[in-house]
Amino acid sequence: MNDDEQLLRGRVYGCDHDVPHPGPLPHRTYAELVGGPLDGLLLDIHGWPAGELDGGVALPTELGQFPGGRALYDPRPGEPRATGPGIACRLHYSADAP
Repeated sequence: MNDDEQLLRGRVYGCDHDVPHPGPLPHRTYAELVGGPLDGLLLDIHGWPAGELDGGVALPTELGQFPGGRALYDPRPGEPRATGPGIACRLHYSADAP
């Protein structure tokens, strides 16, 4: 794991890099991003309606194949989802989009 990957691991996607505690909050719900340019980040999904993640997410990033583009992450069929605070599920990298 390189220094950039180490810096991202366990941080919340979209949280400013200079926030003193960019990690998850105990009362929020997160999806873990697996693979791709955002590997190791947590996506805050607290309050999202059930099924909202079923079609995946397209997350803006400068780190992918297309700077200023989006990294696409999808759930895997049959992978469990927890309810309540903490890490509820995992979303897996599928592609980059302009």
